[in-house]
Amino acid sequence: MPGLTYARKGTLASRRTSVLPRLFAFTDPQRTADPMAFAARLPAGTGLIYRHFGRDDLKALAAPLAKLARRQDLALFIAADPQLALKVEADGVHWPERHLGEVRRWRLKAPHLLVTASAHTPAALRHAAKLADGVFLSPVFASNSASAGAPLGIIRASSIARQAAAPVLALGGVALSDLAALQARGFYGAGAVDAFSAA
Repeated sequence: MPGLTYARKGTLASRRTSVLPRLFAFTDPQRTADPMAFAARLPAGTGLIYRHFGRDDLKALAAPLAKLARRQDLALFIAADPQLALKVEADGVHWPERHLGEVRRWRLKAPHLLVTASAHTPAALRHAAKLADGVFLSPVFASNSASAGAPLGIIRASSIARQAAAPVLALGGVALSDLAALQARGFYGAGAVDAFSAA
């Protein structure tokens, strides 16, 4: 399991997790039907991005997930919901590309939270890299996600990633066995959904 090595700038004495994981697991309502069981299988040091997509039943799981994350030394990020992240004392917030306009305001309100964002084009990646501690570039490979577009391919994606001012993580069709090759091509780390379910 890769170590947590990217320390965020600034004073984070009050935080349990002050560095960005190299490996993230994303939940998905269709592909991770039981988020608690999914999280319980993750190795220590993994980042967990919890996506509730506005569903009240999934929002209610954030608090027990946060407790589980603390027990298992996972870094919990709540997607697109900084208020919920603050409520359950999560480690950070993940912002989809369409919500990048909200990042700066919330960084001022909650500067102790780590921030990741998603980007799908070089322009979006450059924008997100100015706002976030880490950016997921997607999709690098062919993905089962319903929202995924045509894959960038590892050569083009790595070329884009090397130009960013923040750590870039690969997302989209990533297998756990891809991590070393991705890092060799300039990616800080990676995120996945199905890879963790299969493992």
